[in-house]
Amino acid sequence: MSIMVFGILFPRPQSAPRQIPSSSTVEVSTLLSGLDVPWDLCWGPDNQIWYTEQAGKISRLDPGTGKSELLVHIPDVLRLTTPGLMSLAFHPDFKRQPYLFTNYTYRKDSLTIATKLVRYTYSKGKLSAPVILLEIPGHKGHNGSRIVISPDHKIMYATGDAVTITNAQSLASLNGKVLRLNLDGTVPADNPIKGSAVWSWGHRNIQGLVYSPKGILFSSEHGDATDDELNKILPGNNYGWPKVEGYCDQPREKQCCDSARITPPLMAWTPTIAPAGIAFYGSHAIPEWQGCLLMTTLKEADLRVLKPDEKGDKIISERIYLDQQYGRLRDVCVSPTGDVYVSTSNRDWNPGKGFPTQGDDRILRIRRKNGGIKLADLSGPVASARPAHEPAGKALYHQYCSSCHKEDGKGVAGVFPSLAGSPHVKGDKPVLLRIILGGISPAKQNASGKYDQQMPAFLFLKDEDIADIATYIRAGFENDSERVMPREVSKARQDPGK
Repeated sequence: MSIMVFGILFPRPQSAPRQIPSSSTVEVSTLLSGLDVPWDLCWGPDNQIWYTEQAGKISRLDPGTGKSELLVHIPDVLRLTTPGLMSLAFHPDFKRQPYLFTNYTYRKDSLTIATKLVRYTYSKGKLSAPVILLEIPGHKGHNGSRIVISPDHKIMYATGDAVTITNAQSLASLNGKVLRLNLDGTVPADNPIKGSAVWSWGHRNIQGLVYSPKGILFSSEHGDATDDELNKILPGNNYGWPKVEGYCDQPREKQCCDSARITPPLMAWTPTIAPAGIAFYGSHAIPEWQGCLLMTTLKEADLRVLKPDEKGDKIISERIYLDQQYGRLRDVCVSPTGDVYVSTSNRDWNPGKGFPTQGDDRILRIRRKNGGIKLADLSGPVASARPAHEPAGKALYHQYCSSCHKEDGKGVAGVFPSLAGSPHVKGDKPVLLRIILGGISPAKQNASGKYDQQMPAFLFLKDEDIADIATYIRAGFENDSERVMPREVSKARQDPGK
């Protein structure tokens, strides 16, 4: 028996085995290298992997030969730190209507950044005839985003809040939302809000979007200083940002949840892990992963396998693979035969220590192989206790600070400031503590615009933890300054304006 997908016949999956082996054996190989931030991977109707690169290229890769073919280079893509060319999705009847949907940021004029949802037509190995379906405000960060096609043939388009704190909760804005559109870009008549493309709201910066075979829509989303999220997206639901981060467990959040219906995440991560692309694994090829969500992460540089329950209402297990082995991981897709393809993101704006390496960026393939590596041997290590000689603030700094300010404290030029020899770090302790507790906007960091990323507030940390972090950065990174005591943090917390 076979099933028809995009006009192509695929074998119907075999019935599930009665027993799941304790550990499948697999191989992990590099299928393609030398790429420039492959942002989205999508299994195509021609049994090839179609992928974007952040600077504006859309290509396709033959997984059998490893040969890649450029389909289009979009000239007006604006690539900065996170802006650029992002997601892909195919028209559900690609054989008769060979349309490809994509979205990217561009500079509308010298002062304005916008994000476009565009439809391309595929013919004879090329993409051409772009048609703009939607344009929304963009920014130097928080542009989202992912596109998928729903089972009822609608475009589901996840957008970021464009670094504007009021967008996510405003139903007048299309930023910080999951949007639902007809395939021609018009608004469906049966959307939750009549005449509006908004399907759900209260999102900060969605990075992954996928449907399960049961039609459940899942998303992965970047939090701020806390609470990266995995969500089940439901029509007309509010996911809380910026009033609620993760679960409704803080006093100000509980007050909000008492007055409005806020949908909690299926799972939340603090410290943050920077979740990226997600895919659903429905194959029996790797039985341990069957029925799971596969999720790549940037900050933690691993592949997470998340098992939802039957209704998709909770996550019942989480396993970690490829931990720190290939650097930042951006996206993942699955072939009909159960092979898994993962893209690295080491040539982006924020590479980890030791990256990029020669050959980055890559598309990796994970597939079942007799006599290969045991799947269990690819899983991440169990966290160990802090060595007795290690400074108390070092682990906390790694968890909350090093992804931006880096392990050596030198930051990222033009994006995140260096802590090494910083007058803010070495100077008056209350100044430093107010920055850590309250965060700081790009405008406040440097009126000249030298740094363009928001620093979140760390009010949620205990006084002892903040004191340990502050002491660690004041003692190291060329600062050589005296330690900070918890009572000093408590005082700064009580007198934030002084």
